[in-house]
Amino acid sequence: MGTVTEYLENVSAANRPALDRIVAIARELAPEAEEGTSYGMPALMVEGKGFVSVLETKKHLALYPFSGQILPEMSEELGGYSWSPGTLRFSVENPVPDSMVRRILETRLAAIRK
Repeated sequence: MGTVTEYLENVSAANRPALDRIVAIARELAPEAEEGTSYGMPALMVEGKGFVSVLETKKHLALYPFSGQILPEMSEELGGYSWSPGTLRFSVENPVPDSMVRRILETRLAAIRK
């Protein structure tokens, strides 16, 4: 699938800004993040561990925080989204607020840096 940058270059024009926004927040929070692959997905990596991946599918956009604990802890706040322990699904019409993206990513960073 390639690196994050390569992947985003091939995302549809309608969906790319929503995914770019999440990647920009991730890069702001972890400027040392490197592009790589985790679980077969293009991902930003911190200390060799998957930090975040964002993907476009036929039915939705998805954020993968590479942790099955973060989203369940936020379950009350995720009522407007389809999610599973490792995936938050959203759309251009129902984007994830920046504050929620930051909280998810800050929580993941803290777990990586323990």
